[in-house]
Amino acid sequence: MSELVTEYGQLLGEIKQRIRSAQYAALKAVNKELIALYWDIGKLIVERQQGETWGRSIVEQLAKDLRTEFPGISGFSVRNIWNMRSFYLSYYQNEKLQPLVAEVSWSHNLVILEKCKDDLQREFYIRMTRKFGWTKNVLTHQIENQTYEKTLLNQTNFEAAITEDYRNQAKLAVKDDYVFDFLELGEEHSEYQLETAILAKVQPFLQEMGGVFSFIGSQHRLEVGDREYYIDLLLYHRALRCLVVIDLKIGEFEPEYVGKMQFYLAVLDDKMRMPYENPSIGIILCKSKDKTTVEYALKDATKPIGVATYQTFSALPQELQGQLPGPEQVAKLLEGIE
Repeated sequence: MSELVTEYGQLLGEIKQRIRSAQYAALKAVNKELIALYWDIGKLIVERQQGETWGRSIVEQLAKDLRTEFPGISGFSVRNIWNMRSFYLSYYQNEKLQPLVAEVSWSHNLVILEKCKDDLQREFYIRMTRKFGWTKNVLTHQIENQTYEKTLLNQTNFEAAITEDYRNQAKLAVKDDYVFDFLELGEEHSEYQLETAILAKVQPFLQEMGGVFSFIGSQHRLEVGDREYYIDLLLYHRALRCLVVIDLKIGEFEPEYVGKMQFYLAVLDDKMRMPYENPSIGIILCKSKDKTTVEYALKDATKPIGVATYQTFSALPQELQGQLPGPEQVAKLLEGIE
């Protein structure tokens, strides 16, 4: 009898999974059709406006007639029809982005359309939304916290320390600066207070770190010889399939932090990493850093390490805007978001 119950449980589980897969596939198909419909409406309006004197009154009438003809279908407001026109005008000359926009919802597209003015920036957020399943609110948060710029400005040694097959994905997993305004910490705080505040709000912390991390533990003990060492925070990156060490520092970055991190990563890779997992990655989180000092400190490091800062408010220093990589470099990096 127990065997029949077990077999039935397995059957039920498989059928549930199949139903969920079918539901997800159906939602994706519906979304693609909806985006294609809005694209075509935007295109028709743009084509009709060429050489004509169509203005707001025509669009208002169009919205009214469409709502009358299709009362059960939402989305035909005046504002949304203008959005369809803007949507088409923004992407019709970009063959690379045209198929990508159908991979995310219309509400996500509108957020990206409104808040991002550069095609590479739009591609970044479309790909990240598709890959990590960001909700509209998470997407808005990521854009407002300048995740695109902070990811491109990150300081790591991944180019030399990580194999090519997942190097770009790893680069996209580390930002140059993180915003922990949700921790409600004062400007002056200890490392213990920082860690305690993070542990009290793990979910928003993981979201700010990138949304695909799982929390393993704090003060993770490593035993080497007859001594014990403790890692501040140990995470797991699900997409990269690797352990991630977070070392918290409340002051300015110091070069010796890299040696300590290399030690942690070597021990983890030897004692804890599974055969199917990628090498562990370290992120040194400091209150401030000198970029040149970080470059020299990471230059000969053999373990994959990133150095980032954290703050309690969102701002990208104006002088860093001019340091963003060129379009070709950015386009190559975005290939890592599949």
